[in-house]
Amino acid sequence: MPARAYLDHAASSPIRPQVAEQMAQDLSEGLGGWANPSSQHASGRRVAGLLAQARARIARALGVDAHEVVLTSGGTEASALVIAGRARAVPGGRLVVSPIEHPAVLDSARAAAEQLGAGLSLLEVDGAGRVVLGSVAAALAPSGRGPAAPVSLVSVMAANNETGVVQDMAAVVDQVRRTTGIERPGRPGYVPVHCDAVAALGKAPVDFHGWGLDAMSLSGHKLGAPVGVGALVVRRDVDLRPVTGGGGQERGIRSGTQDVVGARALALAVELAVAEREEQGTRLAVLRHRLLEGARALPGAHATLPDGTAHVASTAHLWFEGADSEALLMALDLAGIDASAGSACHAGVHGPSHVLLAMGFEEGPARSTLRCSLGPTTSTDDVERLLTALPAALEGARRAWGVTHKAAGARS
Repeated sequence: MPARAYLDHAASSPIRPQVAEQMAQDLSEGLGGWANPSSQHASGRRVAGLLAQARARIARALGVDAHEVVLTSGGTEASALVIAGRARAVPGGRLVVSPIEHPAVLDSARAAAEQLGAGLSLLEVDGAGRVVLGSVAAALAPSGRGPAAPVSLVSVMAANNETGVVQDMAAVVDQVRRTTGIERPGRPGYVPVHCDAVAALGKAPVDFHGWGLDAMSLSGHKLGAPVGVGALVVRRDVDLRPVTGGGGQERGIRSGTQDVVGARALALAVELAVAEREEQGTRLAVLRHRLLEGARALPGAHATLPDGTAHVASTAHLWFEGADSEALLMALDLAGIDASAGSACHAGVHGPSHVLLAMGFEEGPARSTLRCSLGPTTSTDDVERLLTALPAALEGARRAWGVTHKAAGARS
């Protein structure tokens, strides 16, 4: 049976061989499997030292301080911690987020609004999915009667996990600072800015301090580490209230015995992803161009991002006229190709992409998408295999669309 063409690295990327080798060695030696890094005996202190080394390696690769790295179970938990933590720290405050955020941010913000009484303001994006800076100013200085609720957090992702569009994070942060007039943390009225960098790290430049961020999320399994490890980079002066009880092992923000093997795996994956970013970006840009060029040669096939839009080289996003994305994915699956319609984090729920709807697409095109995401293992053969299978798969998807919409029309 021929190997499958895996074009879903944005959902999860295979564990890197170097990381797997390190984990196997760590586990065979018992690291993290028998000693608790919070224990005071010799074995605990040894493991605690390895944990500190892993944290320092992550920090060095990201250009941050080790005390700013809070280890988590992944990017979703990291984003949820900062959203809920700020909502608890500023009761009645407003969360300001972009409408194209990952569910880890959007759903957490909506939950904070429903359960914690936080306000929620959505920014505007243009037709390419880039945040409109004027909407940032409007959200931070809303017009109307009476005093405005304080803004507890602004959250904008560096690169979109569906389309791959890259935001100008430095400009977003600068707009926040100029609108509020407060640039120094700790002063009354200072507004922290969080960035979900899960889809950007290793694929686009990420500069925590250069951008002026206060918090940033990342996830290991997008970088070649195992599922279940990630980090929240957060400045010490950002007030985050914990959402659960426990031992407060991670700066009092997150509780639970730390996964030392996972932390070491994350450290190695981050180091490799950052070191290889430019080389991989150049290679994947060629594959992305070929994929989009070949797909757009088909009738009614369109690239989602306009030409010239800043993007990560690892994501090629398309939409098709009159095509059922579920049928398209099923046909590609049967042809041995793994791809997706968008985020894999909606637990299999199919519907129009909230990202495309926010960009101004109508519901039909927003339901007719294909995301092909590339990674270190992606080859030219993988792309050509997709392009060979796509015409027949698209034909079937259009037949399915016709049947579905004919039935819908009959019911109406």
